[in-house]
Amino acid sequence: MALMGKTAVVTGAAMGIGRAITEILLKNGANVVLLDVNEGAGKSLKETLDTQFGKDKSMFLSCNVESEEQVKAAFQKTIQKFGRIDILCNNAGILNEVEWRKEISINVVGVVTAAFLALEHMNKLKGGSGGHIINTASMAGLGPFPTAPVYTATKYAVVGFTRSMAMASMISGYGVRFNAVCPCFVQTELYEKIPDRLGQFTPLNEVVKSLVEKVGVIQVSDVAEAVLQLVTDESQDGQALVVRPNGKKYVTFPNAEDF
Repeated sequence: MALMGKTAVVTGAAMGIGRAITEILLKNGANVVLLDVNEGAGKSLKETLDTQFGKDKSMFLSCNVESEEQVKAAFQKTIQKFGRIDILCNNAGILNEVEWRKEISINVVGVVTAAFLALEHMNKLKGGSGGHIINTASMAGLGPFPTAPVYTATKYAVVGFTRSMAMASMISGYGVRFNAVCPCFVQTELYEKIPDRLGQFTPLNEVVKSLVEKVGVIQVSDVAEAVLQLVTDESQDGQALVVRPNGKKYVTFPNAEDF
């Protein structure tokens, strides 16, 4: 997909991975709508982006992905300003084993809600032009992360939802591709605060340290480049793209009939 003139919506866009995704999409010609609950960071980033890319290329909207009403309103405002939605980057997410219900609400319910609402505008069966939905998962969505079982469960859910929706779209003719990006540890605020948010699994914090030493840490720009790869390569659908310090790799999954 060529990005010039396309419109992307990025959740959790104000900081970290979301900010990097926003910037790389703008650099490649897309219009970008930034959704985030952090109004201060969102407005500050919008000012920076206005200087770099022009005021008409982006829009910031305060939005909590836990609220179906707020997400729906954000998509309506996107249509009003840019006339279309071509890309949704479902990036908002947290790691907090203490507030695990909120973890599920944001990481799973928020992703599903935004994807379904975006489909109302993108689905070719409903008059849309098709497009691409990319969900930010994690390496924890491909293998167990023993210090954060609920976080692991949410990211497994994101990967499964992504692959299932890709099949549903292909079979039904929605014209929308679905892919997941699965980074390892990323140098972000979420990563830095992992030891403080493990709750009952805090005694296992040494496991986190050993995993970091084994797997390594990447930068937000590495994840953004993976997202750009998925967006622009129209041959990729239903994929989980792992991002590690030694590069990117698509995951090979068994077929359901193999079990």
